[in-house]
Amino acid sequence: MVDLLILVRRFTRGDAGSREAIHRLYLANTAHVNNWDLVDSSAPAIVGGYLRGRKRSILRTLARSDSAWERRIAILATLPLMKRGEFTDTFRIADLLLADEHDLIHKAVGWMIREVGNRDREAAAEFLASRYDRMPRTMLRYAIEKLPEPIRKRYLRGKV
Repeated sequence: MVDLLILVRRFTRGDAGSREAIHRLYLANTAHVNNWDLVDSSAPAIVGGYLRGRKRSILRTLARSDSAWERRIAILATLPLMKRGEFTDTFRIADLLLADEHDLIHKAVGWMIREVGNRDREAAAEFLASRYDRMPRTMLRYAIEKLPEPIRKRYLRGKV
């Protein structure tokens, strides 16, 4: 954890060359980023932070990985993009992970959809409208957690 936090700090303070090196080092060592806490405290800054103004195909590669941790990296890496009002990648990765079997992926995807909703409620509602009935229950619950109770109940009853 300490090593990852040092990398995050160096990444955020580094120049373009050091950011690229840290990004590559991180991706080459995802096998060691192997629990939710490690992913959540490093992926948004290092992977998501690096993607600004760059191709984002790495997100799809990570989302299709056999590693649950790489799949979680993919969705968490969309957080900095989302904070800038860019929701497309969050929705694309969420779609890829919609049928994922891992509970920690359900939680992460639901969390990121909820974060979109915190910024643009209509965008999140539009995404959920055609998918909520196929989402794992945990994913849906995380996604709608901050909505008013009557709306949450409609989603949970399948009446949206």
